[in-house]
Amino acid sequence: MGERSWGVLRSPESKPLNGGANGGFYDPAFRDNKSQPIHRWVPWIAGYSYRFVDDVLNTYGSEKRTRVLDPFAGVGTTLIQARLRGHDVVGFELSPYAGLVCKVKLDAWTTDLKLFEESISDYREFLRTTKTAKRRPPSRFHTRIPFFSKPVERKVLLTLDFIDNLGDKEVRDAFRAALGAVMVSFSNYSYEPSLSSRPGADKPLIENADVVRLVSTKLFQMKDDIEWLHKWGPTQTTADFYIDDFMNFAKHESAKAHLAITSPPYLNNYHYVRNTRPQVWWLGLVEAAEDLQELEERNVGKFWQTVRGGEQIDLAFEHKELRQVLEHIRETRKLKKVYGGPGWSNYVASYFNDCYRFMKVLKAALSHRAIAVIVVGNSIIQGVEVRTDKFLADIGAHSGFEKVRIDRLRDKRVGASIVNSSVRRGTKAKATVSLYESAVVLQRT
Repeated sequence: MGERSWGVLRSPESKPLNGGANGGFYDPAFRDNKSQPIHRWVPWIAGYSYRFVDDVLNTYGSEKRTRVLDPFAGVGTTLIQARLRGHDVVGFELSPYAGLVCKVKLDAWTTDLKLFEESISDYREFLRTTKTAKRRPPSRFHTRIPFFSKPVERKVLLTLDFIDNLGDKEVRDAFRAALGAVMVSFSNYSYEPSLSSRPGADKPLIENADVVRLVSTKLFQMKDDIEWLHKWGPTQTTADFYIDDFMNFAKHESAKAHLAITSPPYLNNYHYVRNTRPQVWWLGLVEAAEDLQELEERNVGKFWQTVRGGEQIDLAFEHKELRQVLEHIRETRKLKKVYGGPGWSNYVASYFNDCYRFMKVLKAALSHRAIAVIVVGNSIIQGVEVRTDKFLADIGAHSGFEKVRIDRLRDKRVGASIVNSSVRRGTKAKATVSLYESAVVLQRT
């Protein structure tokens, strides 16, 4: 690959990028990752940029090798960037699909490059010469219209047949991650940003697609990046990664971290479990519908659909201002019951109760005087603004942290109609409240 430089490895001595809206951290938007090795393998709507992680490392990280934690690792931006910068990392991710991708990225340091490249050639030959698949579609994965057309489905099943027969686990998992990264692109569904049918988004059905070419293109991209990593990446770092709920931190033998960089689920009801259903079913990451239900129940920030219909949920801790916000939401459109204020107040209360639990566990996972940088966005629930960043900082103060600062990173122009926001897809109506993202910086006492 010659002397290619991707600009991922930045000197620990370099100054913060100061790219935030108010002169703070760099814009966290994931789009910067799309051109960066390792980071670019899988798009992730909930992710932030490697540049943002760099900024945090430059501002609060040590010049020496240290331990960086991400309790909500997603597809691994924090862990990969920190490891590229020469730090040890520890991460947790509940989603089986995101966890698979993150593990594959972390395994790239040791992936057998020659075997990986040979496997790509073998895959292309296997799909060229094999006509009948042994695999069958996942019987418990149901969609309103066929997820794949029949010609596409046959190629996907053949791809899975080939993956099943790969002997090396790291290579096998890398192939699964590659298929998961591109499968929606040749399905009859798309992300808008939530998973929906192509006809529902005014897009035509996909009758056929060159699955081999699309999967192979992703695999060759991964091969190039692994080659780059083996040539340029630090090799002495360690990575502890758990596909598990961070609330189970105490069950794992993991040393305390010196810096946490993370972004928990937002208070926007984005359904991570449902939006990765194609990947988890087709890649064999779940076996039963009960597995998905368990993931929903364990998710930090319960989904509105799972808590709206129960008894009234109250805060598990004292916070006068947040209680007033909950009461305001609860009284809004009260006659709609679970679809109005009562249901949505349950959702908000559950979210902040989970944040309270998270902060307690985070304190236990960090060393004395460690810094935590937490990216969150505000929300508009039933027309009521919920300043999640402020409330999260307050919860931190109740849980053994000192508030260092809150940096407003960027304003957003996309709202969700389900929460009765006056901000709509890319356009602003007469919005009195804007949506934004902030970095909440806390220090463990």
